[in-house]
Amino acid sequence: MQSAANPRATDPLFRRIEARRDDLVALTQALIRIPTVNPPGDAYTACAELIGRRLAARGFAVEYVRAEGAAGDSDRYPRTNVIARIEAPRPGPCVHFNGHIDVVPAGEGWTVDPFAGVVKDGRVYGRGACDMKGGIAASIVAVESLLDEGLLTAGALEISGTVDEESGGYGGVGHLAKLGYFSRPRVDHVIIPEPLNVDRVCVGHRGVWWAEIETKGRVAHGSMPFLGNCAVRHMGAVLHRIETELLPRLAAKRTDMPVVPEGARQSTININAIHGGQRDDHDGLPSPMVPDRCRMVIDRRYLIEEDPAAVRGEIVAILEDLRRSRPGFDYELREVLAFLPTMTDADAPVVRAVAAAIETVLGRPAQRVVSPGTYDQKHVVRIGNLKDCIAYGPGVLDLAHQPDEWVGIDDMVHAAQVMALATLGLLAPGGAGPDLPF
Repeated sequence: MQSAANPRATDPLFRRIEARRDDLVALTQALIRIPTVNPPGDAYTACAELIGRRLAARGFAVEYVRAEGAAGDSDRYPRTNVIARIEAPRPGPCVHFNGHIDVVPAGEGWTVDPFAGVVKDGRVYGRGACDMKGGIAASIVAVESLLDEGLLTAGALEISGTVDEESGGYGGVGHLAKLGYFSRPRVDHVIIPEPLNVDRVCVGHRGVWWAEIETKGRVAHGSMPFLGNCAVRHMGAVLHRIETELLPRLAAKRTDMPVVPEGARQSTININAIHGGQRDDHDGLPSPMVPDRCRMVIDRRYLIEEDPAAVRGEIVAILEDLRRSRPGFDYELREVLAFLPTMTDADAPVVRAVAAAIETVLGRPAQRVVSPGTYDQKHVVRIGNLKDCIAYGPGVLDLAHQPDEWVGIDDMVHAAQVMALATLGLLAPGGAGPDLPF
């Protein structure tokens, strides 16, 4: 193995990755062309097998792990994860690249086929190009290039393609973490190629609390609403209190976490969905009824400085006050999911290794940031108890889930070079210690 003491010694590795630009694009296209849409969880097995076949051909031991019993798992939509591992002749640490293979629905507003993997103007377009199939492809090419250069002499490398990150990750990293796939001594360092921009190390995310509020009423004929109790009007009162009281309070809460974009450095709440009254999945007219149920899903994102119990308490306080003051008001509150804020130490080995590699490859200092939304780091830290985990990958954060989503080809090449160089640092004796000469 060539010495890493001279950064020029890594030039053959950089050149090899650059020479594989077309292969990197083709792999990204192949992944995009498998429409792994969540919900419901289409084509997970086909995408996992694409990754598995490629890595098996390079000598990786490949496992497929279905998350039987996880939310959404069925014989029609199996939650199939793939984990590939290759070990060097000598023992050492393991670096694991984890990418989620599921994508959100395409939605409207596209000017290209969202599942064609169109290449145009130095970009690959498609649903999942940015979030995060371009990142998966970059990590695969990075690891393959290390092997081609004969640089894996100690330790192990792993790559996983996991499911359901867009819906909480329970059938993917959450399931695998419970089985020990993201814990020591199996794994030491985890890099998740989420699209946080190619010059950023993402060290964590804000907290999240999702809940469903249901207001209750009493049915009556629509021509005599005074004989009923309208649950939709009750929900309107909830919305009014959120709009006029809670939102201003949240806007005043600021964090020292380096959250991007700037607007996410405050507490936020989003109304994910609301439905009241009769179902509308039919062609006829509705019947004249006062609705006795109205449901709303809220998505509350909070800061590391906030108390999770207080986050829930803010909503409960509004609901309880309405129950006391509003005639006929009643409700149920159900927690949908909850994850604490996560932030890896700035001096953790994986943070320093990736930051140093970014500066070497791009010629400018890395930014350390926190994601506005959660990603699968939450399961690695919470279940796997593995703190040395970050997100780093190509792609512009603001493009995720948007029409005409794309990933830059240059960014993928540079990200693969960063991943490869950071991996060398983490596998070197002592890890990414202060004497690592990048």
